Amino acid sequence: MISLTVTAVVFGVIFLAELPDKTALAGLVLGTRYRASYVFAGVAAAFALHVVLAVAAGSVLTLLPQQLVQVITGLLFLGGAAVLTFRKDDGEEEVRKPEDQSFWKVSGAGFMLILVAEFGDLTQIMTANLAARYDDPLSVGLGAVLALWSVAGLGILGGKALMKRVPLRLITRIAALLMLGLGVWSLWEAATG
Repeated sequence: MISLTVTAVVFGVIFLAELPDKTALAGLVLGTRYRASYVFAGVAAAFALHVVLAVAAGSVLTLLPQQLVQVITGLLFLGGAAVLTFRKDDGEEEVRKPEDQSFWKVSGAGFMLILVAEFGDLTQIMTANLAARYDDPLSVGLGAVLALWSVAGLGILGGKALMKRVPLRLITRIAALLMLGLGVWSLWEAATG
């Protein structure tokens, strides 16, 4: 059974954390050069694979004692908040243009770009943390994949307009505050449990 509360919390945290990420910018660049549906198909498939891997890793953490999992997830959330707060913007990355613009070439380019760029990324680690925290892999996976697909869709279709209206720094700070809150909450539960 899917928990709408867990799905919504995961969606919010992952959505805000992914917005300022380089892969959102890469999706924007690909979306301006190629057919949006082709780009989205490849990007969505790569994100789905990453979420499955992250949820599986988080589910393994649930086999550990609950208090230890709370301490680990709390520290990782605090680390994620620090990364978002103190990271430097490294600008747009160069995206290689496929020679032909067929569905398989364009979606394959999007898939490979996200597959490589997101492996071990902050949002993948956060998804694993959330899976361990809530012990609800289906709800966490659904929230995470919907958030990543939403950011990809925004980046591909309308990223330029969004970034002009909402400062990236504000989005990053909100995501960092959410992770800080989740980290403190997890450590508090570990200390009082």
